[in-house]
Amino acid sequence: MHIEPGVVNGAKILLGTVTAAGSFTLAAKMAFSDARLSGLSALALRSLIATGMVLFFFQILPHHPVGVSEVHLIMGSTIFLLFGAPAAMIALAAGLALQGLFFAPLDLPQYGMNVTSLLVPLYIMSRLAKRIIPAGTPYKDISYKQALVLSTTFQGGIVSWVAFWAFYGQGFGAENLMLVSSFGLAYMSVIIIEPLADLAVLALAKNMGRFRGMFDKRVYNPA
Repeated sequence: MHIEPGVVNGAKILLGTVTAAGSFTLAAKMAFSDARLSGLSALALRSLIATGMVLFFFQILPHHPVGVSEVHLIMGSTIFLLFGAPAAMIALAAGLALQGLFFAPLDLPQYGMNVTSLLVPLYIMSRLAKRIIPAGTPYKDISYKQALVLSTTFQGGIVSWVAFWAFYGQGFGAENLMLVSSFGLAYMSVIIIEPLADLAVLALAKNMGRFRGMFDKRVYNPA
């Protein structure tokens, strides 16, 4: 989901700063509410663990350039289900920044666009989760269908944002259309893996009750 350098140039990059500011505002409001309910130290612990996972997903798991961007196994729905939306948003923003600072400095000018492409889909996914997962169902007991819907929403949101940035930067020429299409097809293949990973990780967390302080309370408890 990293926008390749050169896809959006010049003053157009400033739009990413504006959308990132909106994304950070959403994340801050959610984090503030979460800290009031669960405590700042609990949110900080979950965010720190989730940030480590994000860096692992970005840097260690396979990632390949395809079309206008790169295909990553971000596991956004997995992080959301384990740690909650506020911690997941903090982790994605922090992990992306740390990757740019220490491993991929060429990605820093695109940070605003890239962080928007992650945080907005995650926010939408978190809202959808409230609709499709009954309040009486802990996340450890969700079904494959529910995990699939969440993953499809998150990955589809990323593909939509990447397509927007590509068309915004390079227009609707035949070559750009082909590059965007190839990225979209490759990226949506992640949906085959992510729901299974969600259920596997939740099954592991189910047997880690003694460490439940590491995870969002919804993993074990109804809403």
